[in-house]
Amino acid sequence: MSDHLIRLVPILTWARDYDRATFGDDLIAALIVTIMLIPQSLAYALLAGLPPEAGLYASIVPILLYTVFGTSRSLAVGPVAVVSLMTAAALSNIVEQGTAGYAVAALSLAGLSGMMLLLLGLFRLGFLANFLSHPVISGFITASGLIIAASQLRHIFGIDAEGHNLLDLIVSVVMHLPQINLPTAAIGVGATVFLFWVRKGLKPALRGIGLGENAADIATKAGPVVAVLATTVAVWTLDLAQAGVQIVGTVPQSLPPFTLPSFSPALLQQLVLPAFMISVIGFVESISVAQTLAAKKRQRVDPNQELIGLGVANLGAAFTGGFPVTGGFSRSVVNFDAGARTPAAGAFTAIGLAIAAVGLTPLIYFLPKATLAATIIVAVLSLVDFSILRRSWDYSRADFMAVIATILVTLSVGVEAGVSAGVALSILMHLYVSSRPHIAEVGLVRGTEHFRNIHRHTVQTDPRILTLRLDESLYFANARFLEDVILARLAGDDQIEHIILQCSAINEIDLSALETLEAINERLSDMGVKLHLSEVKGPVMDRLEHGHFLEHLSGKVFMSQYEAACFAGLKPDRPVHADT
Repeated sequence: MSDHLIRLVPILTWARDYDRATFGDDLIAALIVTIMLIPQSLAYALLAGLPPEAGLYASIVPILLYTVFGTSRSLAVGPVAVVSLMTAAALSNIVEQGTAGYAVAALSLAGLSGMMLLLLGLFRLGFLANFLSHPVISGFITASGLIIAASQLRHIFGIDAEGHNLLDLIVSVVMHLPQINLPTAAIGVGATVFLFWVRKGLKPALRGIGLGENAADIATKAGPVVAVLATTVAVWTLDLAQAGVQIVGTVPQSLPPFTLPSFSPALLQQLVLPAFMISVIGFVESISVAQTLAAKKRQRVDPNQELIGLGVANLGAAFTGGFPVTGGFSRSVVNFDAGARTPAAGAFTAIGLAIAAVGLTPLIYFLPKATLAATIIVAVLSLVDFSILRRSWDYSRADFMAVIATILVTLSVGVEAGVSAGVALSILMHLYVSSRPHIAEVGLVRGTEHFRNIHRHTVQTDPRILTLRLDESLYFANARFLEDVILARLAGDDQIEHIILQCSAINEIDLSALETLEAINERLSDMGVKLHLSEVKGPVMDRLEHGHFLEHLSGKVFMSQYEAACFAGLKPDRPVHADT
């Protein structure tokens, strides 16, 4: 069996060693995750503006496909809150919610996202996701969590409210509060309070009465199921649907159907940008979770293969009645904590959800949408993290600017604009910082051959020698800055005869930077100053040797900064220690 095939189909690796003990662990994990996913899948379909069964469909075939093509042993793939919100935001601007065209557009969005992810994986372009920094992702998820929670208030109170940003949602909710449906509000608020208590207080309470660790953990994970059962029974027995409580209603009893996305060029053109945003956000969220969990067991996750796995999963959703999916944080952590050892746990979860889709859907006819909204609110508010503002402010003003811009634009304009602003600002800030690299004037640490910043260490210098260390690669955006620093340092200082550029931190010199170096060398020659290079890395030296720069260099290239300084006339005033 070829190594290429094994890399492309990772199931061929772990399935060879699959045994009964692993099967048992995976089965238990799948049971726990299935219990959690049934209400969660229904809720995220509601968030995406789709019928509840779409959430179940999107959690069956995609998981099975990821089991075959994914590399994470613990990642649980399916609908997630942020991607569901982005789906609703993208589609509501194109198609009216609740129509057949809306569902078809969701299929097309999943198909486009799947194709993009698959192509990125096949061409090994996973590194592109690195342009979305962690602070930007944290800011985006925090803002999205607030928008998602606000968007569910209409279901909690049984009112009509709409909007794609936080201000519009809050204004709409406040304006419609006089229309509040009291039975719905009682269910929604009660379920929300109960679920928050389950998340924080149930496990300690159960442990306090002597229940075992595993049993208490399973009971806590099953909390949303209890809320679903209790509120469904209440609506049914009290006939609250007649009192205006919105319910899920009839859900088809069937396995995921074969569906076809639309291939309309006009529709696909409108969906390209949202699909790309969903692909990038989904992949970054998924790979972050997968790598975190894999590191705990010293396992490896291949980012490019993960792109293929997620791409195939989304294509599966497109042809089986679903919508865009990715690896979810909460379900993956539950899967990991429950003891899942291989992706087979995901396949067992898919089987459990398929059984639920076929046999349990009549039982959720009276399930109030307020309960699903409560499930969403509790899930997404756990992702809201304002501490990123304090951490980024304390560490880097540039990161803080990217985070605050992402949060504010997401909250005030919408999710697509927010993440676009965050990415754009991150790239601009990076370009700005790299265009003004740190350039240190260095001197010899006495008794050694080491050179350090003259403003941080007590060092030996020579007024005839200027030694500079550039802590950045040289490229078109920062080469002129180096020239300005050198010329400014030379202004009014007639003693300097040699300039040594320490290149130990330079990994690349592009053509624009090379031309600037040639100009610097020419100017220095006119002033009677020699330019030397030291500690040039091999790949950089190879590039320099291809041109004529070294032929016209007024000075020399040295293996070490110490050798260059001594050549230029520096006389160490303290001998080098033998162990240095």
